[in-house]
Amino acid sequence: MKRLDRLTTTELSAWVQLAKTKAERGKVIDRIPQLALANPGWFAVHICCESGKTISFGDTTCVFPLMSVIKTFSLLYLLEHFGAETVFGWVGVEPSDAPFNSLEQLVSDRSHPRNPMINSGAITLSDKLPGKDANHRTLSFCQWLNQLAGCQLSLNEEMLASVRLTRSTANEAIANYLAEAGHLKNLEIALDTYEQICCVSGRVEDLALLGKLLACENSCLSSQNRRIVNAVMSTCGLYEASAQFAVRVGLPMKSGIGGGLVAIVPGEGAIACYSPGLDNIGNPVGAIALVEVLAQELQLSIFG
Repeated sequence: MKRLDRLTTTELSAWVQLAKTKAERGKVIDRIPQLALANPGWFAVHICCESGKTISFGDTTCVFPLMSVIKTFSLLYLLEHFGAETVFGWVGVEPSDAPFNSLEQLVSDRSHPRNPMINSGAITLSDKLPGKDANHRTLSFCQWLNQLAGCQLSLNEEMLASVRLTRSTANEAIANYLAEAGHLKNLEIALDTYEQICCVSGRVEDLALLGKLLACENSCLSSQNRRIVNAVMSTCGLYEASAQFAVRVGLPMKSGIGGGLVAIVPGEGAIACYSPGLDNIGNPVGAIALVEVLAQELQLSIFG
């Protein structure tokens, strides 16, 4: 029996309680009014195993926006549509030690986005999504994910209105800089698409099903593209903290400021968590604490 399959609900509930005490150190983001409404005490986990076994615990009915977690899957989507050579002509794969919305990083890199997991890379890739406008692109992308993963993601219009109301000046500056450098075909459509895909929302089970796409062989997806996405997650998925958690946890992970986190256990399954309290980098404290204890107790690290 695989390591993830051996996990019991009793063990999981004990480790969730431990993670929840650490989650109290996090702070719910207040820049986006709709995100600020999240209860810092909410906590949910759902694990999908390759065998078909699932195990979940906590506030699993909570619906939350994927925010930056979606960057993982827009990368996968574009790799499947255009291939690695084309996609990595648009963005790099280098880790960044600057914040995820850093314009300075983009300037120092001479307008070439360092990786797809930071905002400059994700805005660039949003410009390349198939579709004539942001609505069409988001809908097509969402349908593709739902069909492939068997999940039920949808665009949260209320969250999108809140994001638009408080549009990030950092993202606008990044998009302007990218457009001036000739990296965006249409600045407004790129930014609108980026904001829409970040507001694609679901439950923790939906996120685990997405993660399972990357964890397990799938006849609809290229194995090479899955490996590429997992590698980029390992080195860039938690922003400046990526290297630290590669050592401490040893699993490809991606976080979002909405409180979502997905961790991939290649060949075994995926762990999805929701915990809205963030650290100062923008990673969900409780979710990472839970994945860390699971990785240690079940010896899940991909590094043996």
